[in-house]
Amino acid sequence: MKWNRRSLLAGSTLAAAAATTGLAPLGAWAQGKKDTLTLALVLEPPGLDPTASAASSIGEVVLYNVFETLTKINPDGSVSPLLAESWEVSPDLKTYTFRLRRGVAFHNGAPCNAAAVKFSFERAGGDKSTNKDKRTFANLRVQVVDEHTVVLINQDIEPDLLFLLGQATAIIVEPKSAATNATKPVGTGPYRLDHWAKGAALTLARWDGHRNAGSARIRRATFRFIPDPAAQVAALLAGDVDAFTRVTPRGVEQFKANPRFQVIVSGSRAKTILAMNNARKPLQDVRVRRAIAAAIDRKTVIQAAADGLGVPIGSHYVPGAFGYVDTTGINPYDLDKAKKLIAEAGVKTPLHLTMTLPPAPYARQGGEVIAAELAKIGVTVKLQNVEWAQWLSGTYGAKNYDLTLISHVEPFDLGNFAKPGYYWGYQSERFNALFEKIQNTARPADRARLLGDAQRLLAEDCVHAFLYQPQWVTVAAKNLRGLWKDMPVFVNDLSALSWG
Repeated sequence: MKWNRRSLLAGSTLAAAAATTGLAPLGAWAQGKKDTLTLALVLEPPGLDPTASAASSIGEVVLYNVFETLTKINPDGSVSPLLAESWEVSPDLKTYTFRLRRGVAFHNGAPCNAAAVKFSFERAGGDKSTNKDKRTFANLRVQVVDEHTVVLINQDIEPDLLFLLGQATAIIVEPKSAATNATKPVGTGPYRLDHWAKGAALTLARWDGHRNAGSARIRRATFRFIPDPAAQVAALLAGDVDAFTRVTPRGVEQFKANPRFQVIVSGSRAKTILAMNNARKPLQDVRVRRAIAAAIDRKTVIQAAADGLGVPIGSHYVPGAFGYVDTTGINPYDLDKAKKLIAEAGVKTPLHLTMTLPPAPYARQGGEVIAAELAKIGVTVKLQNVEWAQWLSGTYGAKNYDLTLISHVEPFDLGNFAKPGYYWGYQSERFNALFEKIQNTARPADRARLLGDAQRLLAEDCVHAFLYQPQWVTVAAKNLRGLWKDMPVFVNDLSALSWG
């Protein structure tokens, strides 16, 4: 059975009874069913422990493949059982009782039981945790009832907890090997790390000890890392890769017309933003932030960064999400207003700022357009291209930046604005109080109203220049089956894939 957010809010008790490699050339596609696959990703993960880093590229490789979670997120955003075979939720939405599958083992032979769940979640919420969802786990109290029953008691009301427990940050780890998961991952998933040639490719091999090993059709999967858009197209056309999930949209039209390929345009819950360091002068001044936002034509950025595959947003929330309100009219494109705001703030022009750009093509392409637009209001932007590891350590970690163009891909991440010390430098007692109300409101209509208030507040404070909700493009061999049609989270679910 599948469970979604609405079913959780509507009732008090729930019981529950998916780009990289493949090495065969195109000509091999017609030679019968294969059991190997080559996928391609834009970014290489910095490590393989998704509880240790905020990089979504880690989950793209390991989630549901190497590591598993209590619940599993499906392409439509619903949730189904994985390591937990069933669960119950108390009427106040604060107590969750999970019954674990029996006979599940980690790759090293250790049992996956309630003690492992308790260790995993307490580690994720502990003082030394670097888990980006640390706050979620710190709010949980974990009780072991017996070897196959665990109870989670949540400090807050979190209607999306079952979804959150299916994300990469909620993987269940084996206590003795957890410290080395970044390089030697030990999980319960149907695949194990076979080889990692850093800078080039990573290979996963099917683990025959998995409880459902027989249902995994792909014996061996290789992930190649190709950030350059031209090289992405060339690799697909040459047959060097079988599938490229979240490929750079540029050049996609030629694949739509080619019978060797399938093209899937997926919805997302991602938010592409021009993040501003609210702790730095003059970006501490809301008038300066509003001026920057007003100088940016969202439609122009969407065309440049995503080849038109995006929907404008005005806050850190996207159309289709529960409680969404349209806030694009709060900080619309208006050059005259932008110039007046800069003058009102007393900022002498030219104002010199640096925009840090990670290697993803949307950032590099979009950054150039935004820099040109900001120049029209007297803001001179220096573009600083960095590698992903540098962005994680310098921008995200050390908060050493003025502006950065980035996609936040987590579906439910409004809580980041209430996190002390988060890399945006945003501090608002008003938002914190509002978010606390959201966390403790169970009635859907009241929660939706509060979510709308939160979206409007972030737009009015102009924490960032909120740009667009991207649509992701997958290009793959025509007879590859099981690819996700939508992507509520970044996953390449190998066990779902097969050759037709």
